[in-house]
Order: sequence, then structure tokens, then C-alpha cells
Amino acid sequence: MTVSTKNRVLCGSFWLIFLAFCYSCQPPEQTSSNEAIEVNPAADGFDSENSDEMAIAIADQVMEAMGGRKSWDETRFLSWDFFGNRHLIWDKLQGDVRIDFPDGNVYQVNVFDGNGLAKKNDSEVVHPDSLAKELDRAKRIWINDSYWLVMPFKLKDSGVTLKYLGLEQSQDGTPSHTLELTFKEVGVTPQNRYLVYVDTTTHLVNQWAFYRDVGQDSANFVLPWANYQQHGKILLSSNRGERNLNHIQVLDSLPPEVFTTLEPIDIKKYN
Repeated sequence: MTVSTKNRVLCGSFWLIFLAFCYSCQPPEQTSSNEAIEVNPAADGFDSENSDEMAIAIADQVMEAMGGRKSWDETRFLSWDFFGNRHLIWDKLQGDVRIDFPDGNVYQVNVFDGNGLAKKNDSEVVHPDSLAKELDRAKRIWINDSYWLVMPFKLKDSGVTLKYLGLEQSQDGTPSHTLELTFKEVGVTPQNRYLVYVDTTTHLVNQWAFYRDVGQDSANFVLPWANYQQHGKILLSSNRGERNLNHIQVLDSLPPEVFTTLEPIDIKKYN
């Protein structure tokens, strides 16, 4: 080894030690992002060109802290209660979603192809136009409700542009990396904007701010992400401040009739 080469090795070792020391309070370097991207690839259509490397690296840290990409990919069935308004069961692999309302209305929709069933006022909806309208509503509900549950896993989704805005404190005083999420021609509300706060120590999302329109100066709401619990192989947060996502379950299997019948079911018996 030449003297020049030896000096380069020593210099590289120094920077590795320095980065390790600063890791918990500074954005990761680009090399860390490139390594993480191999195990957490972005979805097709993710706006990598306009997203920055620091934000992408932090998104990869979040995925790892939540259980890792492999665990997320292997998660099949999720079930949760959306603030007491309705209960959802989602087959993440097949795209089937069941939505039960307290009044007995039921939606069964496949979010990949839009097909499904609906029951309103104790009767199955059979008219094609009426059914299409109800199934479109069901898909919109799933888009909204699932984002409230699993947003941290979707930071590199199709159409997302991800920016790093710097270090801030969340409302409870926690030092946090701040990510900005905007959307390019994707979803039902592409004009939305989110600020996502990531704890510099745990690398978990601890707060989000929602802007209905990307041009707004002030947020429509700022809410915590708290009370993380292990569900299956992943972590999920239930606390959104004044309201909670209740009865969260991750299940390995469910019988087919869960996604084919419009009759009431008791999801608790499958736990």
C-alpha cells in the first residue's frame, strides 16, 4: 500500500467515525441512502428527479424503524377502526377491501380493478351506475383511511416528491427531521401537501401537518403520531391526538368470505 493510499484509508475511517457520532441528529449522507435504496426501492413513478437525497435517506430510515421493507412487503391483512366511523379490512396483496359502517352499510371493493359489492339501507346495490358510484366512494375512503394508518411506509410512493426542510421540533419538543411531501398527478387530491416530522433518535414519524392546498401558508391540522405498537412484523401508530385508530390487527390469513359476503362478520374471532 502506498503512502497516498494509506492516507486515503485513514481519512475514510475518520469520516466513518465522525458520521456515526453525528448520525442521530444529522441527515444521513448520500452513501447511506444509496445502500438503503437497495433494500427499500421506490415505487414506480416516485419523483426521484425532484426529490433530494437527504429526504430519501430519512425515508429509508423510517422504513427500517417501522420493521423494514421485507416485513412490510410480507404483511398481508390489516384491520382497523377509523375513529369510530367505520371498520376496514384490507388484503394488501390482492387489493380487496371490506368497509363496515355502524349503520350496517357494507362496501366490498377491489382497489386494483374497482369491482365489488355494496349494501345500503339493508339492501344490496344492484343498479350498475349506483354501484359504480358507491364503489368509487369506497375506494376513496380506503385511500384516506389507509394513509392515516400506514403513511410512513408510503414516503416513496408513486407520484410523491420528497424534500428535506431541515431540523425542527415537533409540538412536544422532540428534535425532528422535517420532510415535505407533494404529489404529481396521483391520487384523488394531488393538490395536498404534508410536512412529516421524524424523530432524530427513533427515526419514527412523530407528527404530521396537512395542507389542503400546496400554496397554503398555514396547515389545516397538525397532529401527533404516537403510541407505536408491534403488530405482526411491523410497528403501527394509533394515537392521532384527540382521536385514535382502534382495534388494529395484522393477520396472516382470513377466509375468502370476509371479502365476498355483505353479511356482518366478527373480525375479532380471526385474531
